[in-house]
This record gives sequence, C-alpha cells and structure tokens, in this order.
Amino acid sequence: MVLFPDLSKLDTFSVGFNEVSKRLLEAHDHLSKAVPGWPPYNIIKVDENKYVIELAVAGFGKSDLEIEIQDGRLLIRGSTKSDEKSNFLHKGIADRAFRREFHLADTVEVKNAEMVNGLLKVWLENIIPDHKKPRKVDIEETGDTPSRKSTKQQLNG
Repeated sequence: MVLFPDLSKLDTFSVGFNEVSKRLLEAHDHLSKAVPGWPPYNIIKVDENKYVIELAVAGFGKSDLEIEIQDGRLLIRGSTKSDEKSNFLHKGIADRAFRREFHLADTVEVKNAEMVNGLLKVWLENIIPDHKKPRKVDIEETGDTPSRKSTKQQLNG
C-alpha cells in the first residue's frame, strides 16, 4: 500500500501547487523517519479557522517549556532538571526532555499558549487573506469570440 502517491500526477488538475507538493513530501519524509510517542497530544478543530494543540506535560513548569515558530514549523521543547538525589522505589512518571514539531500552513498563526491542569494548550488560527477568500468572477460578453492572439494580449497587458 502506497501511503504517499506520486504528487506529480496532480499537475493535470492543478496550477501553482509545486511548493505545496514539496512541503507535503518533506513533512512525510520527516515524519516517517521518527515520530516520537511522547508526550501525547491532541489537535482539536475549535471552529472553521481555529485550532488548539494540547500536549500532556504534567510535571513540566512554564520555565521548562519553549515554543518557537521557525520556517513554517511550530517547535515545542521541554526540558527537566531531574532530581538525581531522590531515592525512588518506583519511577513511573516520565520527566525526560522532548521535542515536538508541527508543520503549519502559511496562513496559520499561533495566537497564544497556556498551561491548564498539566496540559500545554497552543491556540492557532488560520487567517485567510482577502485575496484568497472565495469570490465571484463576472463574465463579460463581447460581440466577437476573442482570437488566441487577443487572449495573450489580455493576459500580458
């Protein structure tokens, strides 16, 4: 079973998606190498353009966490200062460092982040610019069918 088909076949139905195809393939390559299982997380769609990523980070404080946006990626890192002096009879609560990475669309902005009951919540919003929102295109009616030359002139002029 092919998980990621050849995206070049989409060129027969689309125009200008070369960069999107490239980013999808890069994300696939990155994720297929090593997807960490810790800490667990949720991605929730709150409404049409708002999302929240929740990471279970019990035991981490605000000073142990770092959120960075870089090259279309949301990077969340956690570091701990283990108490080596403690004499554990059983240690079942993980306190290891982590790094989570999420790829964001160009129109997605990180709005804020908060800690709530051991969950780090990162709020995102997809801000669609006016020029990318749906719009109607008027069809003009002319007396003559335009020739191929006049169509090229319209595109260039």
